[in-house]
Amino acid sequence: MKIFAAIAVAIVALLHFGFLALEMFFWDHEIGRRVFAMTPEESALTKTLAANQGLYNGFLATGLVWGLIAAKRDVVIFFLLCVIVAGVFGAATAKPSILFTQAAPALLALVLTVIARPRRSTLR
Repeated sequence: MKIFAAIAVAIVALLHFGFLALEMFFWDHEIGRRVFAMTPEESALTKTLAANQGLYNGFLATGLVWGLIAAKRDVVIFFLLCVIVAGVFGAATAKPSILFTQAAPALLALVLTVIARPRRSTLR
């Protein structure tokens, strides 16, 4: 079960590195405009805000990778919870589909991470 949890967490991290790239580097390009359904004027006006969002997504992804590499379950759980909160807030305030692209994968990874909890021996 641990391997499935690690794969799910890695997928969430990769998604957030992808969001970083979209928001920081491709927001004001054809790719970003198509993904976010914006006009060139809209993307030009909001590219600084989007770059800020992208940076935060990069922090979330980096935290998840750190937790995986260091085998720190508590770090992974913390960053997955941050992703879920950000996804729910984004869905409520910006675009409902964020619930499915951001919060849902993180929730699945969180459930798998909690289920994959190491068993404690009752013998001491």
